[in-house]
Amino acid sequence: MVAPAPTAVPPGEGRTVQGPAGGPLTFKVRGEQTGGRFLAIENVIAPGDGPPVHLHAAEDEMWQVLEGTLRFRLGEHDAEAPAGTFVFVPRGTPHAFINVGDAPARILVMFSPAGMERFFDAFAELPADADIPAAFRRLGAEAGMEVVGPPLRPDA
Repeated sequence: MVAPAPTAVPPGEGRTVQGPAGGPLTFKVRGEQTGGRFLAIENVIAPGDGPPVHLHAAEDEMWQVLEGTLRFRLGEHDAEAPAGTFVFVPRGTPHAFINVGDAPARILVMFSPAGMERFFDAFAELPADADIPAAFRRLGAEAGMEVVGPPLRPDA
């Protein structure tokens, strides 16, 4: 791991892969660049899409909603998150989100410390015919993430 250095990533730049929530995911800064301290990705979320309820054993997770509106499950309660909303979830807290709008949402997702790159890298390598829920569960477990419930529903 290299020592962290100041980094500026212009709009539209960074390595882009297929994300687990239906749209492209762009790495803005990876753990290899931050001495393992931080991961930041920009993610596009399709309408009605989002991950299953899950938790991270070793990482805190944060989001800045840049465009669109998401609904978050944060432990035992839900929170509406229109553009401009910041969300923080400490490690060990069950959470999920869903795009409740009718257009793609765009979010900045951050993890501290870094480490979830291995999940996103592995997910991007899945074949087109992969069983996505099973792969999310398996690859998540390999990265220290536990699926504890189904994805949120738009009407619930």
